[in-house]
Amino acid sequence: MKNKKAEKLDKILEELKSFIVAYSGGVDSSFLLHRAASNENLRVTGVTIRTPYIPKTEIDESVEFAKHHGINHGIIDISFPENIRNNPVDRCYLCKNLLFTRLIEFARENDFEYVIDGTNADDKGDFRPGLKALEELGVRSPLMEAELTKAEIRELSREAGLPLWSKPAMACLLTRIPYGTDVNEEILKMIEQAEQMLFEKGCIGARVRVHGDLARIECLPGFIEKIIHKPDREYIIQSFKKIGFRYVSLDLEGYRTGSLNPEKREI
Repeated sequence: MKNKKAEKLDKILEELKSFIVAYSGGVDSSFLLHRAASNENLRVTGVTIRTPYIPKTEIDESVEFAKHHGINHGIIDISFPENIRNNPVDRCYLCKNLLFTRLIEFARENDFEYVIDGTNADDKGDFRPGLKALEELGVRSPLMEAELTKAEIRELSREAGLPLWSKPAMACLLTRIPYGTDVNEEILKMIEQAEQMLFEKGCIGARVRVHGDLARIECLPGFIEKIIHKPDREYIIQSFKKIGFRYVSLDLEGYRTGSLNPEKREI
């Protein structure tokens, strides 16, 4: 049975013909890039932005994915934008505006007609000021235009044999820090190290939210007991303190998207 939304996606991509995919290494943009690159009639390449607030593992995985599938891929390095150093509420808008402006410049320099991204149909329902920047810049979001949801994209990825179909969502590291908080590269590295340690302990998809010298762990269902139970609890506490956190807490509500968004903030 054919997937009508997938067919609609293919039609949109064929109409665009020549474009770069803003490739983060996540499920959505990976599926989009793979789907586009599988069509020999399209001129496409993936471009990944590397900044201090994007986890290194995401960059590494994007490089490996493109290499494994023989997809054209490039990386653009961008230093920490000073206008989001204080992590303002409109951080995502400012960041997307800067990063996608650079992607548009790259597209023009290399004779690509469009820039597209992996925004999906579910993303319209959350607090995402970055979508406004994409709209203003004329960036296309084919997955959203085809009305594909996250669950549908995961299923299509699974059917395509992409191992990352079940990969947990991974937002930029700035989402772990309350709005209005000064950010430096050191705290970003601490967050990344702490989350990587949790992943290695099997707590896939965990988040480490930072409030001063306190680290608040949010984890997916089923992992709360694992973290509380010894020896995991003692190991996590010792590891977090070695990284540089003074206090370590476990959020009993568990992981939820946007827990530091304006209407949900605990600060």
